[in-house]
Parts: sequence; structure tokens; C-alpha cells
Amino acid sequence: MANKRVNDDGSMKAVIYARYSSENQREESIDGQIRECYAFARKNNISVVAEYIDRAFSAKTDRRPDFQRMIKDSAKKNFNLVLVWKLDRFARNRYDSANYKATLKRNGVKVMSVTESISEGSEGILLESVLEGMAEYYSAELSEKVLRGHHENALKCRYNGGTLPIGFSIDKDKNYHIDPITSPYIVEAFTMYDEGRTMKEIVAVLNQHGLKNQRGGELNLNSVSRLLQNRFYIGEYKYREVLVPDGIPAIIPKDLFERVQEKLAKNKKAPARHKAEDDYLLTTKLFCGDCQSLMFGESGTSQSGATYHYYKCSSAKKKTGCNRKPVKKKWIEDAVLDQVKTVLHDDVFIGDVVHKYLEYQQQENTVIPYLEKNLSDTQRYIDNLIAAIEQGIITPSTKQRLETLEVAKRELEDKILIENMKRPLRTEDELWAWFRYMRNFDLTRLEERRQLIDVFVNTVFLYNDRFLLTLNFGYGSKTVLFTDIPCSDKVACGRPV
Repeated sequence: MANKRVNDDGSMKAVIYARYSSENQREESIDGQIRECYAFARKNNISVVAEYIDRAFSAKTDRRPDFQRMIKDSAKKNFNLVLVWKLDRFARNRYDSANYKATLKRNGVKVMSVTESISEGSEGILLESVLEGMAEYYSAELSEKVLRGHHENALKCRYNGGTLPIGFSIDKDKNYHIDPITSPYIVEAFTMYDEGRTMKEIVAVLNQHGLKNQRGGELNLNSVSRLLQNRFYIGEYKYREVLVPDGIPAIIPKDLFERVQEKLAKNKKAPARHKAEDDYLLTTKLFCGDCQSLMFGESGTSQSGATYHYYKCSSAKKKTGCNRKPVKKKWIEDAVLDQVKTVLHDDVFIGDVVHKYLEYQQQENTVIPYLEKNLSDTQRYIDNLIAAIEQGIITPSTKQRLETLEVAKRELEDKILIENMKRPLRTEDELWAWFRYMRNFDLTRLEERRQLIDVFVNTVFLYNDRFLLTLNFGYGSKTVLFTDIPCSDKVACGRPV
């Protein structure tokens, strides 16, 4: 099935978001923002498929109609970039910026400034990156804390949260049951693969039946591949270290499942025929050093049938004057990640990041102090009323006023609790623990590679003999010579030649 977010020629699809506030800007500023976004898109072979414009709205609030429409539309998977004139057009409230960028990221969309190749405000980037990363880290921590209860559920082969495999349903007691509506399609998928049908054909059939992935979108090759390997379908319940054969109802006969596994293992040895677009981790961060254009990921097949992946300058691809040669994907990503790992072990730098984060955390969180002041005032009014009652000063409206204040107090306490859950304040020890946790990331794992690049890397400019790496958090830029990167054969390693 064709990827709706990529054109037939491999170019990326983007939308433009433009905004002006009524404070110090005019309608004409919208035209200028859009004009520069289109110029950037033309230079980098990016197709613009829509515009979202908010007039007379401040970026300090997320209550912007077209902004919210853009966030909602990102789930439709019709674009993979949001182009803005400057990052402050997207949001000035850094908590909102972090939250909405995280939402877009889950939908496979990145935000990019067309006038700031090196993004301004390293402290803002620090806050956004640490917010997102800490949320993931503490999500993992929370899962450890509730593990005991989950373990008890697992011993009873009950649902413990997460993605429910297609074909199953759960009752109020979290017991698994076969879903009579979707389970026949699972049987059909296994049967098709066993009969020699391609993965692509199975994807098309399942999507025609209306099956959805965990995000509510269409199934793809990766999700169907995982489906065909899921041992839940033969009734095997597994949660962490708990493994119970025949613990839940089986949808697929074991003999059919094993035949499919044999065919999957055999076909896995064949050259890969697809590559997820999100695997190009430096997309929107890697630039050509000669013409300053973006470099995008591409793949190709050699005469021997092997698939290779690389980054190519968008101007060179369009043959508009740049002769930049492609660079192998794995080589440049590994080289950048090696530099990131070095920085992660710099205690002076990490200490500076932690200090800046603690400062910004206090500066940005203005909602909680406001609510706490209202709560303090409300409590003072309640105390004064109680004191008056104790002294015998009471009127017909005293009881009603006291009840009203008690209700207001409970509402304020609830709002503070919700706000703390949305914007948890992190301690210095928690921040240091997170960075130490990242030091141990396994660079062979895709998600951990992606997180390190997302958090730390701002831009990479690639030249013939070196690359210039700029990191977030105001760490500065570093020139890395190709001769300083261990490699036995520069062509095999993918250096530009």
C-alpha cells in the first residue's frame, strides 16, 4: 500500500503553520511567513499539501483554531513535516510546545523552522527534550512500581494493559475472549501467508476489512509482521517472566502457526524490500555543507539485489547545481551517536543542563503558583469564618458561604493535583538519574538511538572530509574529521567520496 505521506518521487509532504498576534504584527506578516516557507520547500524538494493560519492569536496559548486542527489532522498520516517561519510561531509556552511536538512525533510528524537551521533558544530545546525524555523514563519507573499488581494479574492470565492483540476482547474482570468480529480476519491472515501470499497482499486485505493498528491508523508491513509472530494467537500468555501455555483462548491452530514461523524465518533471509521512513533518524537535522539544503533518507537496490540506505542532498537530487554525493545512513548516524555518547559522560555539561532545567521549570510553571495562591486565599477565608462562628458571630448566610468556600477549596486542590500530574516538577537527583540511565543506552536498539538523537542533536552539516555537529542545550558546535572516525575502508563505511 502506498505511503500517503511520501510522493511517488520520494519527496516529503509538509504543511505550513503561520500565525501572527495582534500585539505588534500585521496581516502582511502572514504572507511573508508563508512565502519563506514555500521557498524553503521548493529548495528542499518538499511538497506543501496544506496551510494552517491563525490570525491575531498569541503563541502563549494553545487555544488557536487552526493550530488545533493541524494537530488533529496529523493523525491522518497525510504529511510528515510542519514548516514554520520561526519556532516561536509554533508555541512560546515551552510546556505546550513539548506536549504538542510529542503528539506530532507519535503521528510521525516533525516541526521544522525554515529560517533557523540552528534552532534558537537552546534552553527552550533543553526543556522540551528533557520533558519528553523524562516522561518516557518515569513511565518506565511507574511500570516498575505497579509490577507487583501486574504480576498477580499475569498469574491469572489476565489483561495487564497495553495494546490488545487484534482478534481478542476483554471482559470487566480483564479476562481474554475471542472477538467473533475480528478473529476470522486473523485466521485469514495466517492462512494467506501459509499459502504463499505476500505480506503486502495481506496488509491490503486486512485494511480493506477495516482493521486498525494501536493508533487507529491503517496496518502496515511492520504491524502485520508482528501480528504473524504473536504467540498469543496460539493461546500462549506471556507477561514479563510469566509464561503460561494455553493460558488464554487460541485463535490459530499450532500447526498453522508453526508453518507460518518457518516461512517467516526463510523469507527473513531474503533482501529486505521495505524500510520504515522513521528509521532515518537524522531527517530534518542533516544538512548539505555545500548548499545548506536538507539531506533526506533514500534506499536503493544494487545489481546483486542487496538493499542499501543513505542520505542524499535534496538539491543534488533535483540536479540544481549541488554535486554532493550520498552518505551511507548507518555510518553517519553511528558517527553522530558516538559524539552524543561522549557528551553524555561529561559531568560538567550534564550538571549545567540539570541547573538550567531546574531554573526553567520554576519560571515556566506559572499555573500552579496561581492556583496555590487562590487556595491559600480560600483557606484564609474559611479560617476567618470558622473563627467568627467560634466567637458567636453568625448570620443566616454564614453556613452557605462556608459551604461554597469548601467546594471551591476542593476544586482548587483537584486542579493543583491535575496540574502537577501534567507538569511534574523534577528534582536534581531525578534529573541526574535520568542522564545516567541514558548513558547505558544500547546503540543497537532503534528506539534508544532515536531518543539520543532527538534529545541531543540540533543540526549536522556534512562536508567532503568532515561534519559539523551542533548539539542542543548550548553545548556549542564540534567539527569531526572523517580521519578521526575509526574505519578500515572509507567506501565501505559510507564516507562521501
